[in-house]
This record gives sequence, C-alpha cells and structure tokens, in this order.
Amino acid sequence: MMEKTVDEKRLKPTLIRRRAKPQEEMPVVSTEPVLETEPVQTQAQEVVASGTQEEVAPTASPAQTPPSTVAPVSPAKPATEVRRIGLVGHMDLSTLAPVAAPKEDWKERQVLKTARKRRSRAELELESIQRAGGLKHYADLTVVDETVEPGLVAPTEEVEAPQQVVVERVFRPNAAKKRKASRKDFKRTQITEPKAIKKVIRIEHGLSVSALSQATGHKTSEILKRLIDLGIMATINQTIDAEIATMIAEEYGYTVENVAFKEEDVLNVADDKRSQEDLHPRPPVVTIMGHVDHGKTSLLDAIRKTDVAAGEAGGITQHIGAYDVVHEKGRITFLDTPGHEAFTQMRARGAKVTDIVILVVAADDGVMPQTVEALNHAKAAGVPIIVAINKVDRPQANLDRVKKELAEHSLLPEDWGGDVICVPTSARTKQGVDKLLEMILLQAEVMELKASSKIRPKGVIVESRLDKGRGPVVTALIQEGTLTVGTSIVSGMHWGRVRAMYDAYGKKVDEAGPSKPVEILGLSGVPQAGDELVGVSDEHVKQVAEERQTKHWEGSLAQSARVSLEELQRQIAAGGRHELRAIVKADVHGSVEAVSDSLTKLSTDNVGLKILHKGVGGITESDVMLAAASGAIVVGFNVQPDGNAKAAANQQKVEIRTYRIIYEMIDDVKKAMAGLLSPVEQEKVLGRAEVREVFRISKVGQIAGCSVTSGKIARNAFARLLRDQAVVFEGKLSSLKRFKDDAREVSEGYECGIGIENYNDLKPGDVIEAYIIEKKEATL
Repeated sequence: MMEKTVDEKRLKPTLIRRRAKPQEEMPVVSTEPVLETEPVQTQAQEVVASGTQEEVAPTASPAQTPPSTVAPVSPAKPATEVRRIGLVGHMDLSTLAPVAAPKEDWKERQVLKTARKRRSRAELELESIQRAGGLKHYADLTVVDETVEPGLVAPTEEVEAPQQVVVERVFRPNAAKKRKASRKDFKRTQITEPKAIKKVIRIEHGLSVSALSQATGHKTSEILKRLIDLGIMATINQTIDAEIATMIAEEYGYTVENVAFKEEDVLNVADDKRSQEDLHPRPPVVTIMGHVDHGKTSLLDAIRKTDVAAGEAGGITQHIGAYDVVHEKGRITFLDTPGHEAFTQMRARGAKVTDIVILVVAADDGVMPQTVEALNHAKAAGVPIIVAINKVDRPQANLDRVKKELAEHSLLPEDWGGDVICVPTSARTKQGVDKLLEMILLQAEVMELKASSKIRPKGVIVESRLDKGRGPVVTALIQEGTLTVGTSIVSGMHWGRVRAMYDAYGKKVDEAGPSKPVEILGLSGVPQAGDELVGVSDEHVKQVAEERQTKHWEGSLAQSARVSLEELQRQIAAGGRHELRAIVKADVHGSVEAVSDSLTKLSTDNVGLKILHKGVGGITESDVMLAAASGAIVVGFNVQPDGNAKAAANQQKVEIRTYRIIYEMIDDVKKAMAGLLSPVEQEKVLGRAEVREVFRISKVGQIAGCSVTSGKIARNAFARLLRDQAVVFEGKLSSLKRFKDDAREVSEGYECGIGIENYNDLKPGDVIEAYIIEKKEATL
C-alpha cells in the first residue's frame, strides 16, 4: 500500500471507518491543485446541496465505466480546475497514488493555508454541534471530475467521464433548538443627542455651607469665598438662609426648590372666608391704662364689684388680667395692664388687641409721665380713648387742671369743644361708674364691632404661666370663631389640644366666642404674651409648631453668628468692663419680659448686666446650679425657691433675691452692679502755702519757710509745687514743723517749715499746694 498524502492524514478516522469501504486499488491522477480531501460516503444516491436547493443523482460505479471507452488525456490540454478532490466510486482511500504537487507561488500557498485553517475551524464547530445533538442531516456530496486515467485515448464521440466524489458535510440544526435572533440584534445604531438634565437642589428653610457644597459638587472653600464676597462671614456648619443659598446655587447652574412645609398653606384656607351674613355684633374689648397708683385696678374692682386690688403689692397690678363684665345694656371685656413704666411692652400688647382705651388720670395728680406713655401707645394702636378722671372725691381734685393738661396732649374734652369723652369717676364711692360703662357701649355701637363665630377660631395670648399642678396655663382672648374643648390649637412654637377652659370667674366652660377671655389648659409649653392662638386641624397642628420652632432656631443661630467690627472694637475697648450675671424667674411670662428689660437697661459703659436664663415658674435647684457654675445671682419676681433650691443655694453660696415690688428689685440690682465697680478717687485740696525762704539742713535737705495763705497744710497730705502757675513737681510732704516742733497741721495765717520728699530745688516765691485723695463708692 502506497504512502498516504498529507491531506489524507487529515481525514477523520471516525468518518473513514463509518463511510468508506475497502475496494480494489485504482489510481486516480489529477493535474489540478489538491486543496483538501474528505471521506467518501458510498450510498445508492449522493446528495448534492448548494445554498437552499437539493439535487439527487445516481452514483457512478466502476462497472458502468469500461476502460476501453476511456482515452488518455492530452498533456497540452489544461485540465478543468477542481476545488475539491474525493474518491471515485467505492475505491479504498489507501489505493490512491501520490498526487504530484503543482507549482504554485508564494501567494497561492498563503491562500491554501488560510483555506485549511477555515476548514479546520468549520470541522470543530461541526463536531461541537454533533456532540450537542443538534445535527439532523449529515450527507456526502459528489462532484464530477473531468480528469481520466493516463494512457487512454479520448473517444471520437462524447463519452460520459467518470465522476469523482467530493465530500461535504451539511447539517441542519433542529428547529426546536434553533436560536431565534432577537430584535435588538437587527437594530441600527442611532445617533442621538443626550437629554438635558435639570439640576435641582431641594431645601427646607436654610442650608448649611457644607450641605450646599455637597449638593453642588463644589469645594467648601469656594462657597465660603463666595459668601465673603457677598459680605457674609460664615463657617462650614453655619446655616445660610434660602435666599443666599439660591443665589449661590444659581451661579453654579442649579435650581433651588424650597420644599419646606408652609403654614400659610394650612392657615389660609377657604373656611376663613367671611360673608356679611356670618358677621354678628361682638362685645368691645377695653384696656385700662394710666399712671401708677392712679386707681386703675380700684376702678376695675368697682366695675367688677369684686375686691382684687387688695391683693396687689404696692398698689401695682403685677400681671395682666382679662375680665368679662355683663352690664344691663351689654357685655364688656376688660384688660387690666400694669401701671409701672417697666411694663411698657405689656401695655403695648394690650393696645394691639383692644377696641377702646380707658385712660385713668387722678384728679389730684393730673397727667403724669406714665399717663403720657399710655397715651402714646393708644394713639399708635389707632383706638379711641375715653378719659376716666378718677379720685374726684378727694379734696385736692381739680378737674379743670386735668382737662387743661389733657388738651396740651391733643386730648380735647367734649365740653371744651373736642371729641374726647371725659367721665369723672370715683372707685371708692362708685361715682360715675355706670356712666363710664354706658359711654363704652355707646362708643362700641358707633364703631360697629362685628365678628364671625363660624370660622376657624383665632385669638391672642393675654398672659401665660406654668402651674405645677396643671402645667402650662394661658389666658387668651378669642377674637374670631368659636373655640371648643378638644380643638387642636397652635400658639407661638407650642401646640396641643384644649383640655379645659375657664372663664374670668373660674367657672368651667365648653366653648368661647368672639371677645371672650378664657383660661386654657392643654398646650405643650408656655407661649409669649401677645402670641396668636389659632385652631388647626389635627393632622397639621404639629407641623405648624415644628416649622415655627425651626425658624426660631435658625434665626437665633443667625443672630448669634453676626459679629460686627464695631462690636469687636467695643469689646476690645471695654476690656476692664465689669459684668453682673443674673437668672430671672417670675410668675407669668409678661412679668419675665418686663423684669428682664428693666434689668438690661441698667447696663452702663463701666458695668453691664447679662441675663443667663429667664423663665416662668418658681426657683428650682437647676437654676441654683446654673448660677453657681456661672457666678450669677438669682432674681425672683412673685416666686419663691423650693426646699431643694434653698439647700443647694446654701451649699453653693448662691445669692437668691426675691421681690414683689419692682422698685425694690431695681434699686437692689443697681447697688449690686455698683459694688462691682472700683471706688472712685477724688482729689481734695486742703490749702496753699507760699515759700518765703529756703534753708538747707545737713542730712535733711532743703526746708522751705512758708506762710499758709489759704486753707491748711496737713502733715500726711500730698504736695504739688507750683512755679509761675505751672506744676513743677508732685510728691508727698516729708516734714511739717512749727518752729522746732513737729505739727500735724498748720492753719491759714501761720508760718511753718515744709519739706518735700525727694525734691531739693525749692526757690522763694514757689507755691506749695497740699491735697489729699478721697475714695468714694462708684454709682451707675
């Protein structure tokens, strides 16, 4: 058996064993290039496949092609190119003779090499598919070869040439396992422009510098530098308001959206819309104002026919009260405000909620400073004024003088041709009280006071305090709507539900309409006097209070962060400034603010007063510990310390001062502040002596013989040497003699000898002035 060619070795043994059977050796000679040999499949029919078409043809056998009919091929005639060479008939592959390799150049060899690699890759893929079970058909294809055996002469007529077998592997994948092409494989690539991204920063109220830096993606130093350019000195953790944050974010291409909860969206709703049909007449709210001890509380006592003035310390109303008085012609609500100047702010709050002001003026005192102050508050509020000239029962009463003083302040009485109602009254004899009430109702009728009771309840806090047994208690004046027990309310930064309500006489009530003063329990804290009280739905009541707390907190931080250059310079200049620290506690919120304002006004350039803490309620142990840690005093107004506070004060050496009269409190605090100051040194000139003669004594120095021209010369006094009206030297007297005896002092008209310490340049005609330094307590 001849040696196998290289192409024959590449045939797969498996296919050879399965498809090829050994036959008689029959050499096949071909002058075409040998591209590749493949195994032969002997079947009754050969399947020739091309593309998607199939053709069935009979297979040629050796018996059908006799040798006598085959002619030899002329060497000069080029043979038809055969791309694939197989075996003829059923011949054994081992009988094939070596094929002469054609002459081929370098490029043809490269083409053949590439074809072999592609064929090898196709075979590998075919084997993997066959192992996976996806091969459905596997057939051999035959192709006619025009080459014949050598040495035979071609016949004169056309004879069918023997066919040469070419094997191709054709497979059809299983339809069930055929991979379906996804639609995205056939999508064409589209050139699109990226959609513009909207850069939005959502904030609530303010935004810290670090948060703004993180949101915009810029360095914190850049944000701080931009703030400095805007004139704002800020730190990394400091909160800046929404307006500044919006300005900076817009510079970096961002849009700021304020997503904070807005109480206006909750409070300004459709149910607040009033119609004229819902408006009904309401009682007038009257505020009584005037100078201290002019009888405001006594007059109100006469109106209410109850004795409340006896409980007032020093004749001063200590906190605001609201009272509801029923007259035969109508109902009137009274607000009683303190008369002292320290409660100016409380009077101003009273003027805001009032309809009519009763200005009380004593007939024997006339118009006083606090009277003018109350008058200015009433004018600023734009409310009508009715003057009650009180204490007309006293012998010193002078109505004409009072009316004249009122006219000087633009209050011209009706009987003098003006429009101001003046009613002479006496709280003790109740003279003119009924007429005063009639004038109030008449004025209210002219004003046509109306309110709706069907809208959201609204009011104003008249006073607030913290009760140990009942918690926060507020006195409120309802202005609109009807407040009922169980209603959710918000006042200032505090919220809650109305647990109970009491009228001015302590009677429990279930509802309160316009112009009705009530005492309310149920708030979470103690609001400030003057804060608005509003009824809010249950789902929004807490949100409104929390938003107000956030705004208050941010405002406090922003206020504490503002440090001006002038303030820094003032603090540097006042490096030796003394400071008294105090903790203020009072019974009601209005008193706390009034006391704090009064104490703060006592500060001067030399000594200041700083209030570390102020609150409503009694003095507690925590107040004492705070005072001990900060070196402060505790000032209580109408409150007392409890047992624990007293024990802590004794242990920590903390001074607690309690007062019921504001005069005493201010005087004591003034003295305490003055005690912080160093004593004031004052110079006192004792007398003068003229030098007549100068003597020099060994071991002593110069002694001036003088004559006392004025006052006296004391031995322990200081000396000032004057020459030609100019001060030459200042020192202390070293000796004072009368003749040869030491003297304690020498009076005017006498002669003496005077020596001055550390000075020996005395001359006749000099003047020696004796003086002493006196120390006095500093005053504010």
